[in-house]
Amino acid sequence: MGTTGSKSRGLWPFASPAAGGGGADGPGGQQALARARAARAATPFVFTRRGSMYYDEDGDLAHEFYEETIVTKNGRKRAKLKRIHKNLIPQGIVKLEHPRIHVDFPVIICEV
Repeated sequence: MGTTGSKSRGLWPFASPAAGGGGADGPGGQQALARARAARAATPFVFTRRGSMYYDEDGDLAHEFYEETIVTKNGRKRAKLKRIHKNLIPQGIVKLEHPRIHVDFPVIICEV
């Protein structure tokens, strides 16, 4: 509970070999050591993220889309909003304006 990113899979890209980054004696043996060496070039910065918005049929971009429908109840007409779930295309990968620090990077930020 509470684990995120690569730590839950057993490979932490920011660990040094001495700090338990996956030696030959640990779980996985030689393969874990090879993965740790290959991931050593990992950067602590994140440059892209998965977009949380969607495109609709008209090409508009938003988090949610609604359609206004007219409902007749007891002889009265009333407008009601109905959420649209179909024919939406995910935004995809979005490039960040400023790089962020990766969630698994061990950093303590304090104010002095």
